Amino acid sequence: MISSNRVFCDTGFFYAALANGDRHYHRAGELLEECRREKIELCSTWEVVSETLTLFTYRFHSKAAIEFLDAMKPVLTLIPVNQAILTEAEQVFRRRVRSQRLSFCDAVSFVVVTTLLENIPCLSFDKDFQALGLTVIR
Repeated sequence: MISSNRVFCDTGFFYAALANGDRHYHRAGELLEECRREKIELCSTWEVVSETLTLFTYRFHSKAAIEFLDAMKPVLTLIPVNQAILTEAEQVFRRRVRSQRLSFCDAVSFVVVTTLLENIPCLSFDKDFQALGLTVIR
């Protein structure tokens, strides 16, 4: 059960929610349904959307990427990322990339969640989010 009125969504969650063959597909669907039913705001960034579009294009085809945009973008609150966020994300990336597998997009997400979004829970199946100390709902 989600105990927040908003959550942050990452690429792995979006992929699981829309890729029928993913092992987390059913759980992601349940979480999306709970968010819809409980009117929980879905937050993300353009960086996550970009990463997700690339993943769908490479793993499936361009049509899948467009379907993601059509299905998810209208229901997302996209948090703008400014230069200060990117600068802090670069520092997070530099500090942590050697000790844990971390994408720059995850570093940006970490900074957005911990600063702009005041540590809201994250919908993620990515172990990197837990390793960063974020609250993860699976």
